[in-house]
Amino acid sequence: MSVQAKPQVNVKQAVPFFVVSDIQASLRFYVDGLGFEMKNKWIDDGKLRWCWLELGQAALMLQEFRKEGHDSWLPSGKVGEGVSICFMCEDALAIYREITSRGFNRRGLLLATGFG
Repeated sequence: MSVQAKPQVNVKQAVPFFVVSDIQASLRFYVDGLGFEMKNKWIDDGKLRWCWLELGQAALMLQEFRKEGHDSWLPSGKVGEGVSICFMCEDALAIYREITSRGFNRRGLLLATGFG
């Protein structure tokens, strides 16, 4: 009887990649509001085009879409509609207290994203 080796797990993480219309507004939400830290970034022609953000073991990527030129893209519908992202945490109320201690509340987070 032969014992087969269990294959190594190759996939380590799934990371949401959000294409956004205003990366600075998105950074205000994720970094200033939620407390994410920028770990990697791509700057092109002096402008931040892409970044990798982390908070604890959670990560996400942001990239601003170009509105004109050869790499432009305009969404055909409302951006983000139907997308949900859930952060699993030990103490959601502690995160809420941390966010509000930085002066953000529900309205402030909406304003930071440009949706308020």
